[in-house]
Order: sequence, then structure tokens, then C-alpha cells
Amino acid sequence: MKIKKNKIICGDAIDILKQIEDNSIDLGITSPPYNKGEKNKGWLVKNVKYQNNSDAINENVYQDQQIKVLNEMYRVIKPGGSFFYNHKIRWDKGRMYHPIEWLNKTKWAVRQEIIWDRMIAANIRGWRYWQVDERIYWLYKPIDNNLIGKELESKHALLTSIWRFPPERKNGHPAPFPLVLPTRIIYSILGDTKAGIVIDPYVGSGTTCLAAKLLGFDYLGIDISSEYVKDAEKKIKNSEKYKGVVEEEKGLHYVEKTFQERKKNRENTGKFRENNETQVKLL
Repeated sequence: MKIKKNKIICGDAIDILKQIEDNSIDLGITSPPYNKGEKNKGWLVKNVKYQNNSDAINENVYQDQQIKVLNEMYRVIKPGGSFFYNHKIRWDKGRMYHPIEWLNKTKWAVRQEIIWDRMIAANIRGWRYWQVDERIYWLYKPIDNNLIGKELESKHALLTSIWRFPPERKNGHPAPFPLVLPTRIIYSILGDTKAGIVIDPYVGSGTTCLAAKLLGFDYLGIDISSEYVKDAEKKIKNSEKYKGVVEEEKGLHYVEKTFQERKKNRENTGKFRENNETQVKLL
């Protein structure tokens, strides 16, 4: 299928992905339904119920579905491209389910695990410490089996692997991530090039596509809910009202001098360099 740029398609993620050409997308970002059981929530949290999708299916079936979507994403992403996959650790009757269980069964190379500190707990029962974190997996499609890949620009790499911001509020979707999340990813990976296509196979309220548009990139969203598709289209139509969030995030991507520039000028290239050199002399 010829890629429909700047469109949000209503349909099943796997069915739509199968129609997209190989190696045609630059970057993917998504957060799928977590299969949390719909009713297994804390008493302060509303049940997470998606339109046209069950969040309470057999765990083996769920993981198999996720593997299929992840592998289809691997096929459509260009070599050297990335897919950022937001999920969380879950428990059911004392059994812990970690996303790495099924990620390791896909074709992707896991480049990094990022901790998203959401700053709020989804369940306040006392079986465990309050879980305020989710995971964002940077998945990479190697070129010629090179698992390392290209370095980030210094102004992006200075950000840590712990991202601290709350989820989006006042949103009709039951589990939206904030605009800052896809903004940080798109700007870090695609930079200021203004060229590339960003895809979200579980686009929900359209936040990934909104970030792509505001940063000057093409986008493609997929969701099985016609209601969410309409909400996403409405949000993108009114994209200018969200511009301040994107500009604020871009302002965090800043460095006075790169590592190479400091090294060339024989300046400090590490927090403990002076102490380390002193210790070497003493030895």
C-alpha cells in the first residue's frame, strides 16, 4: 500500500501494518493497551476500558499479538530506524509480567530501557510499593547487524534515562501519554531535519501524530476505534494551541560544548576527571 502521509486510519493495527511497504517508515512510537484486566484497578482509579478493544484477554494470546505487531513494525521501519515502545510491569495473582519477556522474542534489538516516572500511582493497595513507573523501550533495527547504531547529538544525549512527567489529564482516552513524551523522542531521533515519517500503530487520542506535525514531520496513525480517530483528527486540526509544550521541550535539548569539543580543547570531559588523574599520580 502506498503510504498515506498525514492520515489516521481506523482499523486493526496488524491488518493495516501488513499493507505498508517494507522499510518505508523512519520512526515509530506507541503505547498499546496493557492487558491490565479492566476490573483489576485500585479503588481510586477508574477502570481502563478502551472502545472496541478488550484489555482483559488471555496473557499468552496478548503477548503473541504484541509480538506480531512488533515484528510488523520491524518490517516497515527503515534499517537504522527506531521504535519506542511504552509499556509497564504488571502482576496477576502474584505473577509478574515484564515487557522484556515478549520483546526478546521479536526481531528488534533493545537499545535502551527508559524509566518513565509518572509521578502518580495507578493502584494504592499495599501489596507492593506504589508503582509510579512505566517503561519505554528504545528498539533498534540494525544496519548490517551493527547493534550499536548512530550516536545521538550531544544536546539530545544529555537527557537522562529517567523521564519525569505526569500522564496527560483531561483526555477522553483512558490511558494517554503526555505530548512531551513523543516530542522528546521525535526531536532526539530525527532532529531538525524536517524529513521523515512517524508512525503510531495504537495512536489513541493522536498525541504522537500531533507531536510529529508540530515538529514538521509527516505522520501515520492507526487505531481500531472510530471515536478515538475523530478525537485525534480534532486535536491535530487545532495543533497550534499545543505549540508551547513542544517549544518548551526543545529548549531542554541544549549543550554549550560537545564532548568532542571539550576533548579537543583539553577541557574537562568528565565529572571525576581531576580526581581520577590525581589518583593515578598517587599510584
